[in-house]
Amino acid sequence: MKRALAVCALLLGCGGGEAAEPAANADANENADADADGAADSADAIDSDAPTSPRGFPERAPWVSFYGTASEMGDLAKVAATFRVINVDVDPDGGNFTDAQLATLRAGGKNRVISYLNLGACETYRSYWATSPSGFLSCKANTKAHRGAYDGYPDETWMDVGDADYQKLMVEHVAARLAARGVDGFFLDNLEIVEHGTATTNGPCDAKCAQGGLDLVRRLRERFPGLLIVMQNATSDVTRLGKTGGVDLPSLLDGISHEEVYAPSYDPDAEKELLAWRDMKLAPGGRPFFIATEDYVGSCAATAKAKAAYDKSRANGFSPYATDESGGQKVVCYWPF
Repeated sequence: MKRALAVCALLLGCGGGEAAEPAANADANENADADADGAADSADAIDSDAPTSPRGFPERAPWVSFYGTASEMGDLAKVAATFRVINVDVDPDGGNFTDAQLATLRAGGKNRVISYLNLGACETYRSYWATSPSGFLSCKANTKAHRGAYDGYPDETWMDVGDADYQKLMVEHVAARLAARGVDGFFLDNLEIVEHGTATTNGPCDAKCAQGGLDLVRRLRERFPGLLIVMQNATSDVTRLGKTGGVDLPSLLDGISHEEVYAPSYDPDAEKELLAWRDMKLAPGGRPFFIATEDYVGSCAATAKAKAAYDKSRANGFSPYATDESGGQKVVCYWPF
């Protein structure tokens, strides 16, 4: 969960895997409701040749990840004109963006704006850490789901993603509030807990916990069939080959992302995992699967380092993004390539 606070931009697009047969995940009921209301989705209105399913990214690059406020982001219109995939934190209690500002970023449906959603750990500064509506159990109160402190992040506690009360809180309360903001989907963080096993003090997760994490993703897909789902870092065989409710976990996703693949240092294992996903030739909604890299080059002036990371990512068909450092400055950087 290395959350980038600075944004470094790519002005050119990049590719992903080749198109394959689309996964059967169209949201027929949601489309029928939209027709009945006479309100066509603005993204479909602009993307005139869009598949019937709302799944998948029409454009997978340039993309950006930013967790500051609208004022820290700066010129929202410029951001909207530069990026096609925009990951921000729209927690209504955070006040980072107004609905009007989110609409600016979506640019009438040209862009896909997805919201950060921490599933594997619970942050103490979120309202649902200490309080929750009637019928839900807050993260703090749900002590049976606690899996210990998150090393290096004193404001977070690992959570048992297989715990029924935690799943209910995240799907029916937390994710529902984000969806109500009008975003196009979710950016799932910290699900790498399903890969941890029990031989660790930093978020131990047994087999039941691991399977519960896969089931949690399925519950999100079932509750929000028309929204995009991108999973960060949890890209090992545990997820790539995992099944939940009789279906392959990858069929429930629209994309994946991995941090620190090429910078600050090269991670051959992470690259190998992403290549394995690429070779699956997934096509949610009839569109190529979004495979992104998120690298940290130390400074928004580190053009040579950023370009090296972008070139390596693009060479493998991934969508690159580079910023200064994990938890760095809240600025927008526009790379010249």
